[in-house]
Amino acid sequence: MRPLALPVAAALAAAGLTAFATGTAQAADVNNVRNGGFESGLADWTCSGGTGAPVSSPVYAGAGALKATPAGQDNARCSQTVKVRPNSTYTLSAQVQGSYVYLGATGTGTQDVSTWTPGSGGGWQKLSTTFTTGANTTEVTVHTHGWYGQPAFLVDEFSVFGPDGGGGTGPGPSVPGAPAGLTVSGQSETALTLSWNAVGGADGYHVYKDGTRVATVTGATAQITGLSRATTYSFQVSAYNQAGEGPKSAPVGGTTTGGGNPDPGNPSVPRHAVTGYWQNFDNGATVQRISDVPNAYDIIAVSFADATTTPGGITFNLDSAGLGGYTTAQFKADVAAKKAAGKSVVLSIGGEKGTITVNDSASANNLANSAYALMQEYGFNGIDIDLENGLNATYMTQALRSLSQKAGPSLVLTMAPQTIDMQSTSNAYFRTALNIKDILTVVNMQYYNSGSMLGCDGKVYSQGSVDFLTALACIQLEGGLDPSQVGLGLPASPSGAGSGYVSPSVVNNALDCLARGTGCGSFKPSKTYPGLRGAMTWSTNWDAKAGNAWSNAVAPKVHGLP
Repeated sequence: MRPLALPVAAALAAAGLTAFATGTAQAADVNNVRNGGFESGLADWTCSGGTGAPVSSPVYAGAGALKATPAGQDNARCSQTVKVRPNSTYTLSAQVQGSYVYLGATGTGTQDVSTWTPGSGGGWQKLSTTFTTGANTTEVTVHTHGWYGQPAFLVDEFSVFGPDGGGGTGPGPSVPGAPAGLTVSGQSETALTLSWNAVGGADGYHVYKDGTRVATVTGATAQITGLSRATTYSFQVSAYNQAGEGPKSAPVGGTTTGGGNPDPGNPSVPRHAVTGYWQNFDNGATVQRISDVPNAYDIIAVSFADATTTPGGITFNLDSAGLGGYTTAQFKADVAAKKAAGKSVVLSIGGEKGTITVNDSASANNLANSAYALMQEYGFNGIDIDLENGLNATYMTQALRSLSQKAGPSLVLTMAPQTIDMQSTSNAYFRTALNIKDILTVVNMQYYNSGSMLGCDGKVYSQGSVDFLTALACIQLEGGLDPSQVGLGLPASPSGAGSGYVSPSVVNNALDCLARGTGCGSFKPSKTYPGLRGAMTWSTNWDAKAGNAWSNAVAPKVHGLP
């Protein structure tokens, strides 16, 4: 397709017109929602059961926002019918705040759409999706709602951006200004980390290296990889939204270094692996030393790292007294012996009581630097991310990529999200896993302490069954992770979790179902995943308390997968 000459395009833009391939001028896209900023209360909106109300604080922009509170079997659905054009594409978006906030459109004439966020972090978050209208569609219903039994949620700046449907419009966005405060940090020999001040009204940012666009991100930070050693580059950043791209920031230079000392002695993780969490505390399970962990375990996750007073920083404090006088020297020797035997030992960050927070570039650098220092001090092969109080995908990605640059290709990087964290690729945990797919070893989702969840077929499954394991694993397998990056995480005994324990035979049936297509329950995946990584358990200590029944049964199944 041949583009318009620049003077023609500029003239059309100045007139508020958009040029299409036919060469004709069409009206520019508009926000087809009325009162999308709730400046006029709930005018033009309908909320179920009186669950919605206008508020003046907190708001994302302007003087008003919507606050809706689910009650009983009412999920606090607020909707508006908007006029649209047939055979047209629209972008549906809103700024939301709270737990389990949904956004969607029905009656599109093609495929109805929805998106959602569990809202694990604080502050406003943008939800966005697109839909295309059918040949005879002239109106659609757009909506937002929460989830049963959850607290109130907030919505602001609701928009349906696209061709004018003739039903009245709300204000559209203006082009954002130039980002300020651009700085370069996190230097390595092949990567540089950039950060800048967020720009109000921006949907995202374009990053330019020596005048060429090299990245597009949604947060105010980016890691630029694939650079040459000891080389200086010039960077600029621009902000964009639906109205277009704003001006570029002032240029800032950054120079790569020659750092990074990978440990070539780290063992590789086998094709099919068993992961076990080792407890650095006594809670009634069998007290173990690392040397006591059976050889059935290929990855041993030391639980847990401790937070420091530095944001994002971690340390490790061996509970020598609680572990019967286990000394640091003995611990280090045992880690080295496991590595010599071909096992990987990683340091787990988080857990139920973990308080590590990574929500800006500084804390991301602190996590990477402190984790790498602990790897060098104790001989850990890598780290495990087990943060159960939410994470920031942008800055956790930055931290893990920085650590990868320091540790090299032998880094073992695992994650243990809760089931709710992996229900949608829009969730921060899932986004992080996909962001680091090229350096990620395995995601061992915790199929316990969960309750009912959606499977990849859209049906609800209750924990404690083979269907729960296979239908939820399917979401990860079809959502972008490689089968080698998916493991099934289960308690080693009923004492290992509050709920969700299943016998090892159920774990083995799920492994067979996913890898071979046999042993399935009512749910059977449309294809098999023979490259499935394996299984994980909490914990090697609870396993020992039960006579190692879990590892004795599950490990042979894992190691015998095709």
